Amino acid sequence: LLQLKLWNKYRVSNIPSLIFIDASTGKVVCRNGLLVIRDDPEGLEFPWGPKPFSEVVAGPLLRNNGQTLDSNALEGSHVGVYFSAHWCPPCRSLTRVLVESYRKIKEAGQKFEILFVSADRSEDSFKQYFSEMPWVAVPYADEARRSRLNRLYGIQGIPTLIVLDSKGDVITRQGRVEVLNDIECREFPWHPKPVLELTDSNAVQLNEGPCLVLFVDSEDDGESEAAKQLIQPIAEKIIAKYKAKEEEA
Repeated sequence: LLQLKLWNKYRVSNIPSLIFIDASTGKVVCRNGLLVIRDDPEGLEFPWGPKPFSEVVAGPLLRNNGQTLDSNALEGSHVGVYFSAHWCPPCRSLTRVLVESYRKIKEAGQKFEILFVSADRSEDSFKQYFSEMPWVAVPYADEARRSRLNRLYGIQGIPTLIVLDSKGDVITRQGRVEVLNDIECREFPWHPKPVLELTDSNAVQLNEGPCLVLFVDSEDDGESEAAKQLIQPIAEKIIAKYKAKEEEA
């Protein structure tokens, strides 16, 4: 039972996983300890605490026409940090949708940029894939910076889209689900909802922590709304409690 509680508490979805916590507070310091050990075997960066996005991403970024720009160009914009690779079929499917979403959000006058962090297996594959993208990327050759971004967000699988606010703070880690559920981008920047309707695309969240699933009779149009109104204030209260502790609900 204790093992199960630990798996749930730290949202472990695959193994091996190595998570560093602050023993005095119990808060997670780093979710992707395996990458830390690989990148910093001497422990020079210990205690491996999280750094601001602006610090981790600092350096030149690329456009697919070969132009470069400095990462400070992202300041003041919402940013989608997109972990993806050409060899991954779900990534390619999401990219096609994301290109359209990006265009709609920009056309609506929103300040939004996407940063591609490649997990491709060669520079040629990276270039081929990036040629389809209208946004910016971390240079493929800068493996250290790509790895640091993976570490910062504890990336355990792709495609993953992390949506940040204009200050660099995480709005949602479920950007993939949000993009697929909101094709018209009416709810951008996709602040998390306390209660969701279960769909194929957001079912992945059932693996990421404790969930309450309420089954209702879909034949009765009023029942779904009544059920939502019943559990909405409970969900909001739980989320507020965890937010006050600066923890994920």
